[in-house]
Parts: sequence; C-alpha cells; structure tokens
Amino acid sequence: MTDVNVPALVVFVLFFLLVTVMGFLASRWRRADDAAHLDEWGLGGRSFGTWVTWFLLGGDLYTAYTFVAVPAAVYATGAAGFFAVPYTIIAYPLVFLFLPRLWSVSRVHGYVTPADFVRGRYGSRPLSLVIALTGILATMPYIALQLVGIQAVLDVLGVGGGENANWFVKDLPLFIAFGVLAAYTYSSGLRAPALIAFVKDALVYIVIIVAVIYIPIRLGGYGHIFDSAAQHFKQAKAGGLTLPANKEWTYATLGLGSAMALFMYPHSVTGVLASKSRNTVRRNMAIMPAYSLMLGLLALLGFMAIAAGVGGGVKGYNAQLSVPQLFANMFPDWFTGVAFAAIGIGALVPAAIMSIAAANLFTRNVYKEWLKPAATPADETRVAKLVSLLVKVGALVFVLGMDRQAAINLQLLGGLWILQTFVAIVGGLFTRWFHHWALFAGWAAGMAYGTWTAYGIASPATKHFGGNAAEIPGIGEIGYIGLTAFALNLIVSVVLTLVLRAVRTPEGPDETKPSDYSAEAGDDELENAPEPVAAH
Repeated sequence: MTDVNVPALVVFVLFFLLVTVMGFLASRWRRADDAAHLDEWGLGGRSFGTWVTWFLLGGDLYTAYTFVAVPAAVYATGAAGFFAVPYTIIAYPLVFLFLPRLWSVSRVHGYVTPADFVRGRYGSRPLSLVIALTGILATMPYIALQLVGIQAVLDVLGVGGGENANWFVKDLPLFIAFGVLAAYTYSSGLRAPALIAFVKDALVYIVIIVAVIYIPIRLGGYGHIFDSAAQHFKQAKAGGLTLPANKEWTYATLGLGSAMALFMYPHSVTGVLASKSRNTVRRNMAIMPAYSLMLGLLALLGFMAIAAGVGGGVKGYNAQLSVPQLFANMFPDWFTGVAFAAIGIGALVPAAIMSIAAANLFTRNVYKEWLKPAATPADETRVAKLVSLLVKVGALVFVLGMDRQAAINLQLLGGLWILQTFVAIVGGLFTRWFHHWALFAGWAAGMAYGTWTAYGIASPATKHFGGNAAEIPGIGEIGYIGLTAFALNLIVSVVLTLVLRAVRTPEGPDETKPSDYSAEAGDDELENAPEPVAAH
C-alpha cells in the first residue's frame, strides 16, 4: 500500500460515497403508489422523459469497459480499434426504425422484456424462452467486464494490492463496490442507475474534454502524438494509423454486426421501455450520436498513451491499464481521482441496469412463464430483486475465479449470441410472416455455428475463443463471426418458414394488432389498455 495515490484515492472515494447516497435516495424519486410492481422496480414506472432517458441510455451503453477497452484497442492495434466509432454512428439511424414500434407495442400489452414481445407476437413459449436465456447469457459476461474497468483503476490507484497480495487485500475493494451496488439496486431498482447516470455522464464528458485539450498540450501537440504512434506501430510491425487492406472486411462486418447487436441487449431495451412516450424514444435516437463524438475523442487516448510512453515498450503489457496509467501520469493527482471516479461510476451504472434487465428476463420469461404462472406483481418484483443480487454475485465470482482474458473472450461471444435474437425481435416488429419454429431453428443454427467457429480460434493469450473474426464461407474474406452466424440464422428462418407454410404447419396466435405498433401516449390503445401486467 506504499504506492497508493492518496489524493486521487480520496477524490475517488468521495465521488463513490456521493453516488452511493444518491442510489439509496433514488427509491424516493418519483415514488409510485404501488412500488411492488415490476414496472416500477424494473422499468422506473415507465415514466422517464427525454433527458433522463438520454442520460440513462448513455450510462447504459457507454460503460467503464468502453472507457478502458476502446482506447486500449487503439493503443494495441491502431486504426482497427476505431471500429466502435462507426458502429455507434450506424446504430442510431438503424434502431430509429424499430425501437419506437417496440415501445408502442410493449406499452399497449405491458411487455417488460423483448422475450415478452416474442411470446405475444408468435404465441411460442419455447421461442420466448430461448430469447430470454440468450439475453441472460449475453448479459452475464458484460456485467463481469465492468469489473475489469474497476480493477484497472484500483491497480493504478495502488489499492489493488498487486499480483502478489493475498486475495483479501487484492479483492476487498471490489467486494465493497459491488456490495454497495447490490444494496441500492435492490432498494431502488432502475431509478438508482437513472439518477446516478447524471453524475457519471457529467464526469465522463468533463474528463474527456479536459483530456483531449490538456494532454496534447503536455505531449507537444497532436502532430507529435500521431508521429509517435506511427513510429511505434512501424517498429512493432503490428497495427498502424490506417487500416490494412486485408482488415477491411473484418472492420466493416464487425462495425455492422455490433451496430445490429447494440439494442438487442436486454439492458438497452430496458432503458428504451422505461421512456414515458414514443416521441421520447425517437428524440433520444436523434440526440444519442452526441455520445459517438465523445467516443471518437475517447479513442484518441490510445494514441496519447503511446506518445506518453505508457507501458514503456514492455512486451506483454496489459493494454487495459493504458488509459488509467495515462491519466495518472498526465493529470494532477486530484484530477486523476476525478477521472478514475468517471471510470468507476461508469462501471456501477451499467452493471446495475444489466442486472435489472437480466432479472426482468428471468422473472417474466422463466419464473412466471414456466414455474409459477399465477405469480402476482408483488411476487414478480420480489423474485426480480433476488435474481438481480444473484446475477451480480455470479458476475463477481466469475471474474474473481477466472482470468481476465476469459471474461473478455466471453464478452466477445456475448455480442455474437445476442445478435441471433435480431431476426425474431426486429422481424416480428414489421411482419408476422416468419414461422416461430423456423425462427427457433434459425436461432439454433446461428448460435451453434457462431460458438463453434469462435471456439476454434486461437490467439497468443488463449487456445480457444481467441478472436471474433473468421473466414466467411463462400466469400473467402475474413469477417465478423457474429454477422456470418446472423446471415445463416436468417437463411434458415426464411427457408424453413417457406417449408412450414407449404405444409400448413399450425402457427401460434398473435395477440398484437397493427395499430399497436404506432400507439402513442394519449391514444385509445394506451388509454384503454389494462394495467401493465403479463399479457399471457
């Protein structure tokens, strides 16, 4: 503990205490008459306006791992690490087309999860179940990876104890952070991360704006930064300031596939369904690209870390530490604490929303659908609170029990897996043409192909699941496995739907009607809708 950065640690702890108090006070913010309802605990009463939703989605999508991993990818690979910038630019116009429809039909029928919608649209319990389980499976490693961001900060602060410290000293700060997170999430539900997101996003913007102005001044300007990065990549014979021709397919398919997957994640949908109106969703999809600008500036920190000599050219240096170490080297100690608080709180907000989203999925689409159909709203809320605790404990055990590379590998798989729900969810928002058994088979084919292909990829760090790109069958180019699996999923779904329709295989009932997909607050569909409970 002799290398602890005390001023930075004090500032970090003060901000942590601030958001902890806010998390518990959030239970009184917009308090509902009936708090024992999943709509209240898990969706914040579906009452968030434009600005609350904007901060909530920003806190949800731009996580601590984003703060650490995007510039770390640029630090390690150069231009290839910038794929996150175009994919967020693509994502918002894409989801502008279908998220308002999902909000409307969910509000009319009281759907809490995307699997609720699938159940109502296709009348298929098995399809709804696999959509829910896929969401939970993809979310778990995502929660775990928020710990990577916190661990990186603690390591640089000097309170992680180092690799040779005993487990108690090394992991105690993580136990404390996630213990507090679990407590206020249990108490306040989605209102807690929604309120804390204001602090998190404000800190992130302040730190990024200061970083892209102050650090280049100390390093001799952007010209010197880019020259240093170019020289570094030339000597390393890996990466570069521009994308090699043989990486273009990988870059493009990874960007497109990631954009399609972004709002398939349950926590993304949770933020959308918590909005109070259809127009709130539309406005947010129009203004969310402001975060893409921030992300582009954030990525530049990878080049700055190279120019600042972070890592010192040590072979095998952990790139995940590059940004925290850059901040510690460049900023005054007190502002280092502010920057680290932005990363730390940037882990707590999405981890809370993700655990709530996973709990909603289990409660509505496993517990109520399969285990206790007669569950009351109070039963649902109680189970969801308990499951949210178990999800966070599971993520903590996962990270502490496995190495960091395993967590990263599983997160890569998470994006691949969640993309396989796209056909059923987005397809269902526009057409009832697909047969539910064809969608089930397409999902299974995409999951099996993608997982098996990823399993066969080795890297210097791991024997299996060492990357997310492989040869695209029939094209011969190297591309994102998830998008290839999605294409297989879609082909199987289309072909089998044609076959099943040809042999007149019975379809499940559709409880929705066309007007449900355009309903807005004040419309008859919503004014006359029953209290939002499970519609099946």
